[in-house]
Amino acid sequence: MDNLEIKSVFTAGADGQFAGYASLFGKPSDAVRDIVAPGAFRSSLARGMPQMKSEHGGPVIGEWTEVVEDDLGLRVKGRFDLSTPAGRRAYDDVASGRRDGLSIGYYATKTASERDGSRALLEVDLREISVVREPASSRSRILSVKSKGNPMENEDIATAIKPLETKMAAIDEAVKAIKSPDLAPFEARIADLEKKANRPAGVKAGDEARELEFKALSAFLRTGSDMEVKAAASDNSVDGGWMVLPQIDTSIRALMTDISPMRQLAEVVSIGSSTYERFYSLGKRGAQWVAERDDRPQDTARPELIKQSYGVAELYAAPAATRQLLDDAQVDIASWLINNATHDFAETEGEAFLRGDGTMGKPKGFLTYDVTNEKDFVRAWGKYGYVPAGHASAPTDANLVTALVKLVAAVRTPYKANAAFVMNSNTAVRLRTIVDASGRYLWAPTGNLIEGVEHPLLGYRVVIDDNYDDIGAGTLPISFGDHRQGYVVVDRSGIRVTRDEVTQKGRILFDTYKRVGGGAGDFNAVKFLKVAAS
Repeated sequence: MDNLEIKSVFTAGADGQFAGYASLFGKPSDAVRDIVAPGAFRSSLARGMPQMKSEHGGPVIGEWTEVVEDDLGLRVKGRFDLSTPAGRRAYDDVASGRRDGLSIGYYATKTASERDGSRALLEVDLREISVVREPASSRSRILSVKSKGNPMENEDIATAIKPLETKMAAIDEAVKAIKSPDLAPFEARIADLEKKANRPAGVKAGDEARELEFKALSAFLRTGSDMEVKAAASDNSVDGGWMVLPQIDTSIRALMTDISPMRQLAEVVSIGSSTYERFYSLGKRGAQWVAERDDRPQDTARPELIKQSYGVAELYAAPAATRQLLDDAQVDIASWLINNATHDFAETEGEAFLRGDGTMGKPKGFLTYDVTNEKDFVRAWGKYGYVPAGHASAPTDANLVTALVKLVAAVRTPYKANAAFVMNSNTAVRLRTIVDASGRYLWAPTGNLIEGVEHPLLGYRVVIDDNYDDIGAGTLPISFGDHRQGYVVVDRSGIRVTRDEVTQKGRILFDTYKRVGGGAGDFNAVKFLKVAAS
Protein backbone atom coordinates (compact mmCIF):
# COMPACT_ATOMS: atom_id res chain seq x y z
CA MET A 1 0.00 0.00 0.00
CA ASP A 2 1.42 3.41 -0.98
CA ASN A 3 2.36 5.83 1.78
CA LEU A 4 0.34 8.83 0.64
CA GLU A 5 1.74 12.29 1.18
CA ILE A 6 1.19 15.52 -0.69
CA LYS A 7 4.57 16.54 -2.03
CA SER A 8 5.59 20.09 -2.88
CA VAL A 9 6.28 20.88 -6.53
CA PHE A 10 8.59 23.84 -7.01
CA THR A 11 9.51 25.79 -10.09
CA ALA A 12 11.41 28.67 -8.57
CA GLY A 13 11.45 32.03 -10.26
CA ALA A 14 12.19 35.63 -9.45
CA ASP A 15 8.61 36.85 -9.02
CA GLY A 16 8.22 35.66 -5.40
CA GLN A 17 4.66 34.39 -5.90
CA PHE A 18 3.51 31.04 -4.54
CA ALA A 19 0.32 29.13 -3.79
CA GLY A 20 -0.91 26.20 -1.76
CA TYR A 21 -3.38 25.01 0.84
CA ALA A 22 -3.06 26.38 4.39
CA SER A 23 -5.71 24.02 5.81
CA LEU A 24 -7.76 21.07 4.55
CA PHE A 25 -11.32 20.40 5.67
CA GLY A 26 -12.19 17.21 7.53
CA LYS A 27 -8.59 16.07 8.06
CA PRO A 28 -7.20 16.07 11.61
CA SER A 29 -3.85 17.83 11.93
CA ASP A 30 -0.93 15.63 12.94
CA ALA A 31 0.14 17.71 15.96
CA VAL A 32 -3.01 18.88 17.75
CA ARG A 33 -5.78 16.75 16.19
CA ASP A 34 -7.95 19.72 15.24
CA ILE A 35 -10.44 19.21 12.40
CA VAL A 36 -11.45 22.31 10.44
CA ALA A 37 -15.08 22.32 9.30
CA PRO A 38 -16.11 23.77 5.92
CA GLY A 39 -17.14 27.39 6.32
CA ALA A 40 -15.02 27.91 9.45
CA PHE A 41 -13.09 30.80 7.84
CA ARG A 42 -16.03 32.48 6.12
CA SER A 43 -16.78 35.26 8.64
CA SER A 44 -13.11 35.96 9.32
CA LEU A 45 -12.25 36.33 5.62
CA ALA A 46 -15.15 38.74 5.19
CA ARG A 47 -13.39 41.08 7.63
CA GLY A 48 -10.07 41.16 5.80
CA MET A 49 -6.88 39.34 4.82
CA PRO A 50 -4.64 37.61 7.38
CA GLN A 51 -0.94 38.49 7.71
CA MET A 52 1.82 36.45 6.07
CA LYS A 53 4.47 35.57 8.68
CA SER A 54 7.50 33.38 9.13
CA GLU A 55 7.16 30.57 11.71
CA HIS A 56 4.28 32.37 13.52
CA GLY A 57 6.49 34.41 15.87
CA GLY A 58 8.65 35.82 13.07
CA PRO A 59 8.34 38.97 10.95
CA VAL A 60 5.89 39.72 8.15
CA ILE A 61 7.46 38.34 4.96
CA GLY A 62 4.96 39.33 2.29
CA GLU A 63 1.23 39.53 1.63
CA TRP A 64 -1.58 37.21 0.68
CA THR A 65 -3.23 38.17 -2.58
CA GLU A 66 -5.97 35.54 -2.40
CA VAL A 67 -7.35 33.48 0.50
CA VAL A 68 -10.53 31.53 -0.29
CA GLU A 69 -12.38 28.43 0.79
CA ASP A 70 -13.01 25.76 -1.86
CA ASP A 71 -14.21 22.16 -1.67
CA LEU A 72 -10.89 20.95 -0.25
CA GLY A 73 -9.91 23.65 2.23
CA LEU A 74 -8.32 27.06 2.55
CA ARG A 75 -6.58 27.82 -0.77
CA VAL A 76 -4.06 30.64 -0.71
CA LYS A 77 -1.96 32.67 -3.13
CA GLY A 78 0.66 35.13 -1.99
CA ARG A 79 3.79 37.06 -2.82
CA PHE A 80 7.00 37.25 -0.82
CA ASP A 81 8.29 40.76 -0.20
CA LEU A 82 11.67 40.43 -1.91
CA SER A 83 12.65 43.96 -0.88
CA THR A 84 13.15 42.84 2.74
CA PRO A 85 15.79 40.41 4.11
CA ALA A 86 13.11 38.31 5.82
CA GLY A 87 11.06 38.03 2.63
CA ARG A 88 14.07 37.08 0.50
CA ARG A 89 15.19 34.50 3.08
CA ALA A 90 11.72 32.92 3.18
CA TYR A 91 11.58 32.80 -0.62
CA ASP A 92 15.00 31.15 -0.80
CA ASP A 93 13.96 28.56 1.80
CA VAL A 94 10.80 27.68 -0.12
CA ALA A 95 12.54 27.59 -3.49
CA SER A 96 15.28 25.28 -2.14
CA GLY A 97 12.84 22.98 -0.32
CA ARG A 98 13.98 23.85 3.20
CA ARG A 99 10.50 25.13 4.00
CA ASP A 100 7.32 23.96 2.34
CA GLY A 101 4.67 24.07 5.06
CA LEU A 102 1.80 26.43 5.78
CA SER A 103 0.30 26.92 9.25
CA ILE A 104 -2.63 29.04 10.37
CA GLY A 105 -2.70 31.27 13.45
CA TYR A 106 -6.19 31.81 14.78
CA TYR A 107 -8.57 32.22 17.70
CA ALA A 108 -11.02 29.32 17.97
CA THR A 109 -14.34 31.13 18.48
CA LYS A 110 -16.67 28.15 18.07
CA THR A 111 -15.66 24.52 18.61
CA ALA A 112 -17.10 21.08 19.29
CA SER A 113 -15.52 17.98 20.88
CA GLU A 114 -15.54 14.81 18.80
CA ARG A 115 -15.98 11.33 20.29
CA ASP A 116 -12.43 10.31 19.29
CA GLY A 117 -10.91 13.14 21.36
CA SER A 118 -10.29 15.52 18.46
CA ARG A 119 -11.67 19.05 18.32
CA ALA A 120 -13.84 20.36 15.48
CA LEU A 121 -13.21 24.01 14.62
CA LEU A 122 -16.60 25.32 13.52
CA GLU A 123 -15.62 28.98 13.38
CA VAL A 124 -12.20 30.61 13.68
CA ASP A 125 -10.88 34.14 13.69
CA LEU A 126 -7.99 33.79 11.22
CA ARG A 127 -5.19 36.24 12.07
CA GLU A 128 -2.15 35.00 10.14
CA ILE A 129 -0.88 32.25 7.87
CA SER A 130 2.79 31.39 8.34
CA VAL A 131 5.35 29.74 6.10
CA VAL A 132 6.87 27.06 8.35
CA ARG A 133 9.24 24.11 8.32
CA GLU A 134 6.88 21.77 10.16
CA PRO A 135 3.16 22.51 9.77
CA ALA A 136 0.60 21.15 12.26
CA SER A 137 -0.76 19.10 9.34
CA SER A 138 1.52 17.35 6.87
CA ARG A 139 -1.09 18.11 4.18
CA SER A 140 -0.82 21.89 4.56
CA ARG A 141 1.84 22.57 1.95
CA ILE A 142 3.05 25.08 -0.60
CA LEU A 143 2.43 23.51 -3.98
CA SER A 144 4.15 25.86 -6.39
CA VAL A 145 6.38 28.90 -6.56
CA LYS A 146 5.83 31.03 -9.61
CA SER A 147 8.41 31.38 -12.32
CA LYS A 148 7.94 33.50 -15.42
CA GLY A 149 6.89 30.44 -17.40
CA ASN A 150 4.42 29.11 -14.82
CA PRO A 151 1.12 31.03 -14.62
CA MET A 152 0.07 29.06 -11.47
CA GLU A 153 -3.67 29.30 -11.86
CA ASN A 154 -6.02 28.21 -9.08
CA GLU A 155 -7.25 25.30 -11.21
CA ASP A 156 -3.67 23.94 -11.40
CA ILE A 157 -3.48 23.72 -7.62
CA ALA A 158 -6.80 21.94 -7.31
CA THR A 159 -5.80 19.59 -10.14
CA ALA A 160 -2.55 18.75 -8.33
CA ILE A 161 -4.38 17.71 -5.17
CA LYS A 162 -7.50 16.05 -6.59
CA PRO A 163 -5.80 12.78 -7.69
CA LEU A 164 -4.18 12.41 -4.29
CA GLU A 165 -7.48 12.95 -2.48
CA THR A 166 -9.22 10.48 -4.80
CA LYS A 167 -6.53 7.87 -4.28
CA MET A 168 -6.67 8.34 -0.52
CA ALA A 169 -10.45 7.88 -0.47
CA ALA A 170 -10.14 4.71 -2.57
CA ILE A 171 -7.62 3.21 -0.19
CA ASP A 172 -9.82 4.06 2.80
CA GLU A 173 -12.70 2.20 1.15
CA ALA A 174 -10.46 -0.79 0.39
CA VAL A 175 -9.32 -1.01 4.00
CA LYS A 176 -12.93 -0.94 5.22
CA ALA A 177 -13.81 -3.78 2.81
CA ILE A 178 -11.17 -6.17 4.17
CA LYS A 179 -11.81 -5.52 7.85
CA SER A 180 -12.76 -8.59 9.86
CA PRO A 181 -14.99 -8.64 12.95
CA ASP A 182 -12.18 -10.55 14.66
CA LEU A 183 -9.99 -7.47 14.40
CA ALA A 184 -12.45 -5.19 16.18
CA PRO A 185 -11.02 -5.64 19.71
CA PHE A 186 -7.49 -5.00 18.45
CA GLU A 187 -8.54 -1.94 16.48
CA ALA A 188 -10.32 -0.53 19.52
CA ARG A 189 -7.24 -1.06 21.67
CA ILE A 190 -4.96 0.53 19.09
CA ALA A 191 -7.30 3.52 18.82
CA ASP A 192 -7.26 3.90 22.60
CA LEU A 193 -3.45 3.76 22.70
CA GLU A 194 -3.20 6.35 19.93
CA LYS A 195 -5.55 8.63 21.83
CA LYS A 196 -3.44 8.30 24.97
CA ALA A 197 -0.24 8.91 23.02
CA ASN A 198 -1.65 12.14 21.61
CA ARG A 199 -2.69 13.36 25.04
CA PRO A 200 -0.14 15.65 26.80
CA ALA A 201 1.45 14.33 29.99
CA GLY A 202 -0.72 14.80 33.08
CA VAL A 203 -4.03 15.04 31.18
CA LYS A 204 -6.72 12.56 32.17
CA ALA A 205 -9.19 11.04 29.76
CA GLY A 206 -12.26 13.20 29.27
CA ASP A 207 -10.56 16.39 30.42
CA GLU A 208 -10.79 18.13 27.06
CA ALA A 209 -10.53 21.65 28.45
CA ARG A 210 -7.30 20.87 30.27
CA GLU A 211 -5.91 19.14 27.17
CA LEU A 212 -6.71 22.18 25.04
CA GLU A 213 -4.96 24.49 27.48
CA PHE A 214 -1.83 22.31 27.68
CA LYS A 215 -1.67 22.36 23.86
CA ALA A 216 -2.06 26.13 23.82
CA LEU A 217 0.63 26.73 26.43
CA SER A 218 3.05 24.29 24.79
CA ALA A 219 2.54 25.99 21.41
CA PHE A 220 3.22 29.39 22.95
CA LEU A 221 6.40 28.21 24.68
CA ARG A 222 7.74 26.58 21.52
CA THR A 223 6.90 29.28 18.97
CA GLY A 224 6.09 32.48 20.84
CA SER A 225 2.75 32.64 19.02
CA ASP A 226 -0.08 33.61 21.35
CA MET A 227 -2.94 32.77 19.00
CA GLU A 228 -4.13 29.62 20.72
CA VAL A 229 -3.22 30.93 24.18
CA LYS A 230 -5.61 33.82 23.67
CA ALA A 231 -8.27 31.47 22.41
CA ALA A 232 -8.01 29.12 25.40
CA ALA A 233 -7.56 31.69 28.17
CA SER A 234 -10.40 33.66 29.70
CA ASP A 235 -8.17 36.66 30.35
CA ASN A 236 -5.01 38.12 28.86
CA SER A 237 -2.49 40.76 29.75
CA VAL A 238 -2.30 44.20 28.23
CA ASP A 239 1.24 44.77 29.51
CA GLY A 240 3.10 42.13 27.51
CA GLY A 241 2.64 38.97 29.59
CA TRP A 242 0.07 36.25 29.45
CA MET A 243 -1.94 34.71 32.25
CA VAL A 244 -1.15 31.03 32.76
CA LEU A 245 -4.38 29.14 32.21
CA PRO A 246 -6.53 28.48 35.30
CA GLN A 247 -5.94 24.72 35.45
CA ILE A 248 -2.16 25.12 35.25
CA ASP A 249 -2.20 27.78 37.94
CA THR A 250 -4.02 25.30 40.17
CA SER A 251 -1.41 22.61 39.50
CA ILE A 252 1.40 24.91 40.57
CA ARG A 253 -0.32 25.76 43.82
CA ALA A 254 -1.02 22.12 44.61
CA LEU A 255 2.66 21.27 44.21
CA MET A 256 3.64 24.20 46.40
CA THR A 257 1.44 22.85 49.19
CA ASP A 258 3.58 19.71 49.34
CA ILE A 259 6.82 21.71 49.49
CA SER A 260 6.06 24.70 51.71
CA PRO A 261 4.66 23.79 55.17
CA MET A 262 3.57 27.35 55.86
CA ARG A 263 1.49 27.48 52.69
CA GLN A 264 -0.03 24.16 53.78
CA LEU A 265 -0.76 25.34 57.31
CA ALA A 266 -1.74 28.97 56.78
CA GLU A 267 -4.91 30.42 55.31
CA VAL A 268 -4.35 31.12 51.59
CA VAL A 269 -6.37 33.98 50.07
CA SER A 270 -6.40 34.88 46.35
CA ILE A 271 -6.96 38.54 45.52
CA GLY A 272 -7.34 40.60 42.36
CA SER A 273 -5.66 43.79 43.61
CA SER A 274 -2.37 44.79 45.22
CA THR A 275 -3.60 44.82 48.84
CA TYR A 276 -5.78 42.60 51.00
CA GLU A 277 -7.45 43.94 54.16
CA ARG A 278 -9.39 42.23 56.91
CA PHE A 279 -10.72 43.16 60.35
CA TYR A 280 -10.34 41.46 63.72
CA SER A 281 -12.58 42.11 66.71
CA LEU A 282 -11.17 42.19 70.23
CA GLY A 283 -14.58 40.93 71.36
CA LYS A 284 -15.18 43.30 74.30
CA ARG A 285 -18.41 42.41 76.03
CA GLY A 286 -21.11 45.02 76.49
CA ALA A 287 -23.96 42.98 77.98
CA GLN A 288 -25.00 43.82 81.57
CA TRP A 289 -27.30 42.27 84.13
CA VAL A 290 -30.32 44.39 85.07
CA ALA A 291 -33.34 43.87 87.28
CA GLU A 292 -36.86 44.22 85.99
CA ARG A 293 -37.25 47.89 86.93
CA ASP A 294 -33.62 49.02 86.54
CA ASP A 295 -32.64 51.62 83.97
CA ARG A 296 -31.01 50.20 80.87
CA PRO A 297 -27.68 51.84 79.96
CA GLN A 298 -27.84 53.54 76.57
CA ASP A 299 -24.13 53.24 75.81
CA THR A 300 -22.60 49.84 76.53
CA ALA A 301 -19.09 48.72 75.56
CA ARG A 302 -18.59 48.17 71.85
CA PRO A 303 -16.28 45.61 70.21
CA GLU A 304 -13.03 47.17 69.05
CA LEU A 305 -12.07 46.43 65.44
CA ILE A 306 -8.48 46.17 64.29
CA LYS A 307 -7.60 46.36 60.59
CA GLN A 308 -4.84 44.15 59.15
CA SER A 309 -3.41 44.92 55.69
CA TYR A 310 -1.41 42.53 53.52
CA GLY A 311 0.50 43.72 50.48
CA VAL A 312 2.03 41.62 47.70
CA ALA A 313 5.41 41.73 45.96
CA GLU A 314 6.74 40.05 42.84
CA LEU A 315 8.39 36.63 43.01
CA TYR A 316 10.38 35.95 39.86
CA ALA A 317 12.12 33.02 38.14
CA ALA A 318 13.61 32.71 34.65
CA PRO A 319 14.05 29.08 33.55
CA ALA A 320 15.82 28.75 30.19
CA ALA A 321 15.90 26.17 27.41
CA THR A 322 17.86 25.75 24.21
CA ARG A 323 16.10 26.01 20.88
CA GLN A 324 16.80 22.33 20.26
CA LEU A 325 14.95 21.38 23.44
CA LEU A 326 11.94 23.42 22.38
CA ASP A 327 12.02 21.96 18.87
CA ASP A 328 11.88 18.40 20.25
CA ALA A 329 8.22 17.43 20.02
CA GLN A 330 8.69 14.66 22.62
CA VAL A 331 9.53 17.10 25.43
CA ASP A 332 6.62 18.07 27.68
CA ILE A 333 7.45 21.76 27.88
CA ALA A 334 4.47 22.68 30.07
CA SER A 335 5.42 20.14 32.76
CA TRP A 336 9.05 21.21 32.59
CA LEU A 337 8.13 24.84 33.21
CA ILE A 338 5.76 23.94 36.05
CA ASN A 339 8.29 21.76 37.88
CA ASN A 340 11.17 24.19 37.44
CA ALA A 341 9.29 27.29 38.56
CA THR A 342 7.42 25.47 41.33
CA HIS A 343 10.50 24.38 43.24
CA ASP A 344 12.11 27.79 42.87
CA PHE A 345 9.02 29.68 44.01
CA ALA A 346 8.21 27.29 46.86
CA GLU A 347 11.66 27.41 48.45
CA THR A 348 11.86 31.20 48.20
CA GLU A 349 8.39 32.00 49.45
CA GLY A 350 8.51 29.33 52.17
CA GLU A 351 11.57 31.02 53.66
CA ALA A 352 9.90 34.45 53.41
CA PHE A 353 6.74 33.24 55.18
CA LEU A 354 8.94 32.51 58.19
CA ARG A 355 11.64 35.19 58.08
CA GLY A 356 10.58 37.86 55.57
CA ASP A 357 11.21 41.46 56.64
CA GLY A 358 7.81 42.76 55.47
CA THR A 359 9.26 45.64 53.45
CA MET A 360 8.28 46.64 49.90
CA GLY A 361 5.19 44.43 50.01
CA LYS A 362 7.12 41.26 50.85
CA PRO A 363 5.69 38.87 53.44
CA LYS A 364 6.40 39.56 57.10
CA GLY A 365 7.66 36.27 58.41
CA PHE A 366 5.84 34.26 61.05
CA LEU A 367 8.98 34.08 63.21
CA THR A 368 9.79 37.82 63.00
CA TYR A 369 6.92 39.15 65.12
CA ASP A 370 7.48 40.20 68.71
CA VAL A 371 6.58 37.64 71.39
CA THR A 372 5.71 37.95 75.06
CA ASN A 373 4.62 35.56 77.80
CA GLU A 374 1.56 37.68 78.70
CA LYS A 375 -1.90 36.12 78.50
CA ASP A 376 -4.41 36.62 75.68
CA PHE A 377 -6.35 39.91 75.80
CA VAL A 378 -3.75 41.27 78.24
CA ARG A 379 -1.00 41.04 75.63
CA ALA A 380 -0.87 43.96 73.19
CA TRP A 381 -2.19 43.23 69.70
CA GLY A 382 0.64 42.54 67.27
CA LYS A 383 2.54 40.11 69.52
CA TYR A 384 2.35 36.33 69.75
CA GLY A 385 2.46 34.61 73.14
CA TYR A 386 5.13 32.19 74.27
CA VAL A 387 5.79 29.64 76.98
CA PRO A 388 9.34 29.57 78.44
CA ALA A 389 11.25 26.29 78.31
CA GLY A 390 12.54 26.79 81.85
CA HIS A 391 16.21 27.19 80.97
CA ALA A 392 18.09 30.09 79.42
CA SER A 393 20.09 28.10 76.86
CA ALA A 394 20.05 24.28 77.09
CA PRO A 395 16.80 22.98 78.61
CA THR A 396 16.82 19.50 80.06
CA ASP A 397 14.43 16.78 78.96
CA ALA A 398 12.32 17.53 82.01
CA ASN A 399 12.24 21.24 81.11
CA LEU A 400 11.04 20.42 77.59
CA VAL A 401 8.34 17.99 78.73
CA THR A 402 6.95 20.50 81.21
CA ALA A 403 7.09 23.32 78.63
CA LEU A 404 5.27 21.22 76.00
CA VAL A 405 2.43 20.45 78.41
CA LYS A 406 2.14 24.13 79.32
CA LEU A 407 2.30 25.10 75.63
CA VAL A 408 -0.72 22.93 74.81
CA ALA A 409 -2.59 24.29 77.80
CA ALA A 410 -1.81 27.92 76.86
CA VAL A 411 -3.70 27.70 73.56
CA ARG A 412 -7.37 28.28 74.26
CA THR A 413 -10.00 25.66 73.38
CA PRO A 414 -11.48 27.37 70.26
CA TYR A 415 -8.10 27.02 68.50
CA LYS A 416 -7.33 23.40 69.43
CA ALA A 417 -9.61 21.66 66.92
CA ASN A 418 -7.15 22.42 64.08
CA ALA A 419 -4.01 22.73 66.19
CA ALA A 420 -0.59 21.26 65.28
CA PHE A 421 3.02 21.41 66.41
CA VAL A 422 5.61 22.81 63.97
CA MET A 423 9.36 22.25 64.46
CA ASN A 424 12.47 21.30 62.53
CA SER A 425 13.96 17.81 62.20
CA ASN A 426 16.62 18.32 64.88
CA THR A 427 14.03 19.36 67.44
CA ALA A 428 11.84 16.42 66.46
CA VAL A 429 14.74 14.01 67.02
CA ARG A 430 15.38 15.54 70.44
CA LEU A 431 11.75 15.09 71.47
CA ARG A 432 11.57 11.56 70.08
CA THR A 433 14.47 10.47 72.27
CA ILE A 434 12.98 11.74 75.53
CA VAL A 435 12.11 8.81 77.83
CA ASP A 436 10.86 8.57 81.39
CA ALA A 437 12.41 6.59 84.24
CA SER A 438 10.78 3.41 82.94
CA GLY A 439 12.17 3.87 79.41
CA ARG A 440 8.85 4.92 77.89
CA TYR A 441 8.99 7.52 75.13
CA LEU A 442 7.24 10.87 75.46
CA TRP A 443 6.33 10.87 71.75
CA ALA A 444 4.16 7.90 70.80
CA PRO A 445 5.24 5.55 73.65
CA THR A 446 4.08 2.51 71.68
CA GLY A 447 4.47 1.80 67.98
CA ASN A 448 6.28 5.04 67.20
CA LEU A 449 8.30 3.27 64.49
CA ILE A 450 5.30 1.71 62.70
CA GLU A 451 5.74 2.42 59.00
CA GLY A 452 3.19 4.68 57.36
CA VAL A 453 1.58 5.90 60.60
CA GLU A 454 1.96 9.49 61.79
CA HIS A 455 1.85 9.42 65.56
CA PRO A 456 0.74 12.52 67.47
CA LEU A 457 2.70 14.37 70.11
CA LEU A 458 0.54 14.86 73.22
CA GLY A 459 -2.44 14.09 71.00
CA TYR A 460 -1.67 16.60 68.20
CA ARG A 461 -0.05 16.17 64.78
CA VAL A 462 3.47 17.37 64.08
CA VAL A 463 4.60 19.22 60.92
CA ILE A 464 8.31 19.41 60.09
CA ASP A 465 9.70 22.69 58.74
CA ASP A 466 13.49 22.80 58.66
CA ASN A 467 13.48 26.59 58.46
CA TYR A 468 12.57 26.68 62.16
CA ASP A 469 15.28 27.34 64.79
CA ASP A 470 17.22 24.60 66.54
CA ILE A 471 16.93 24.51 70.32
CA GLY A 472 19.23 27.26 71.63
CA ALA A 473 19.34 30.35 73.80
CA GLY A 474 16.54 32.80 72.99
CA THR A 475 15.18 30.80 70.04
CA LEU A 476 11.61 29.81 69.14
CA PRO A 477 12.07 26.18 68.09
CA ILE A 478 8.42 25.08 68.38
CA SER A 479 5.04 26.63 67.63
CA PHE A 480 1.66 25.17 68.52
CA GLY A 481 -1.88 26.18 67.65
CA ASP A 482 -4.18 26.83 64.71
CA HIS A 483 -1.72 28.15 62.15
CA ARG A 484 -4.53 28.70 59.64
CA GLN A 485 -5.96 31.33 61.98
CA GLY A 486 -2.52 32.59 62.97
CA TYR A 487 -0.99 33.39 59.55
CA VAL A 488 -2.32 34.51 56.17
CA VAL A 489 -0.77 33.92 52.71
CA VAL A 490 -2.02 36.28 50.00
CA ASP A 491 -1.77 35.38 46.30
CA ARG A 492 -2.31 38.02 43.62
CA SER A 493 -4.30 35.82 41.25
CA GLY A 494 -2.46 34.65 38.15
CA ILE A 495 1.01 33.38 37.37
CA ARG A 496 2.45 35.06 34.28
CA VAL A 497 4.88 33.84 31.65
CA THR A 498 6.68 36.00 29.08
CA ARG A 499 8.82 34.40 26.36
CA ASP A 500 12.22 36.06 25.73
CA GLU A 501 14.34 34.87 22.80
CA VAL A 502 16.40 38.05 22.42
CA THR A 503 18.47 38.36 25.60
CA GLN A 504 20.51 35.17 25.06
CA LYS A 505 21.11 34.01 21.51
CA GLY A 506 20.32 30.34 21.04
CA ARG A 507 18.37 30.13 24.29
CA ILE A 508 14.78 30.91 25.17
CA LEU A 509 14.10 32.47 28.59
CA PHE A 510 10.69 32.21 30.23
CA ASP A 511 10.14 35.14 32.58
CA THR A 512 7.84 33.49 35.10
CA TYR A 513 6.51 35.59 37.92
CA LYS A 514 3.74 35.93 40.46
CA ARG A 515 2.87 38.36 43.23
CA VAL A 516 2.52 37.04 46.76
CA GLY A 517 2.44 38.38 50.30
CA GLY A 518 1.68 37.31 53.83
CA GLY A 519 1.44 38.31 57.46
CA ALA A 520 0.06 37.50 60.87
CA GLY A 521 -3.62 36.81 61.36
CA ASP A 522 -5.05 36.16 64.82
CA PHE A 523 -2.26 36.59 67.38
CA ASN A 524 -4.14 34.45 69.89
CA ALA A 525 -4.28 31.37 67.64
CA VAL A 526 -0.65 30.24 67.99
CA LYS A 527 1.84 30.10 70.84
CA PHE A 528 5.60 29.52 70.74
CA LEU A 529 7.95 27.58 72.98
CA LYS A 530 10.87 29.89 73.73
CA VAL A 531 14.20 28.76 75.13
CA ALA A 532 14.30 31.12 78.11
CA ALA A 533 14.19 30.90 81.88
CA SER A 534 11.01 33.00 82.11
